[in-house]
Amino acid sequence: MSVWLITGSSRGFGLHIAREALANGDQVVATARDAEAVRAALGEHGGEVLALPLDVTDERQAQEVAQAAVERFGRIDVLVNNAGRGLLGAVEEASDAEARSIYDVNVFGLLAVTRAVLPHMRRQRAGRILNISSVGGFTCGSGWGIYNSTKFAVEGLSEALRADLAPLGIHVTIVEPGVFRTDFLDDSSLHRTTPIDDYAQTVGKTREWALENNHQQPGDPVKAARAMLAVAAADEPPMRLPLGADCVARMESKLDVVAKELDAWRETALDTAI
Repeated sequence: MSVWLITGSSRGFGLHIAREALANGDQVVATARDAEAVRAALGEHGGEVLALPLDVTDERQAQEVAQAAVERFGRIDVLVNNAGRGLLGAVEEASDAEARSIYDVNVFGLLAVTRAVLPHMRRQRAGRILNISSVGGFTCGSGWGIYNSTKFAVEGLSEALRADLAPLGIHVTIVEPGVFRTDFLDDSSLHRTTPIDDYAQTVGKTREWALENNHQQPGDPVKAARAMLAVAAADEPPMRLPLGADCVARMESKLDVVAKELDAWRETALDTAI
């Protein structure tokens, strides 16, 4: 039996992961800004669920949640940093406030929760951290620049964190979902910038795609949640877990482009020594 602490548990991936963990016989600390929404979504599970309010941008609250989890269940085995927000718009269109707001949740919020949980995992000399990134944390597309940059940050700090924690028995995995049928494209999750006409042929097409594909995405979030449970239980979990055929295709395409550019510019790159 494992004890999970999951952020953003009232819907989307967080809710599905919580449900699958409970179905697996595990115990879950399910958090969201509205704890009542979590309780309503998960239903009654006796003493196996601890639903708590958590705004990930509030470090004091994150510390309190981690302590409450240990007091209730004795440990934290798996942390899922799932809470996040989206921003659709050209890089130039995003105001300073819009950019900082998404960084506060996607990057600094993830760091706050991780700092709160790690002392308990270090004391255990065991634990798993699943940081929910995106295919957009590996390859970018027009209209997603600010959002992509937050996920690139998550991937960079996760790689370093994995190296930091490896000797302590704590494994870090970056989860990279492609396009899954969640509420991500709803206004409740995805903020949209004010359009600039010059970006109509690039970002404008992305805006149209988001409207047309909301709740039509091909990825099954239940299957994604089950894949994450399998990784959390693996003896040697991977650094990256790509999810979805679209994610795999986009990653392969980028790797091919990078390899070709490296080969084309190899001589220039190497001809820079003193």
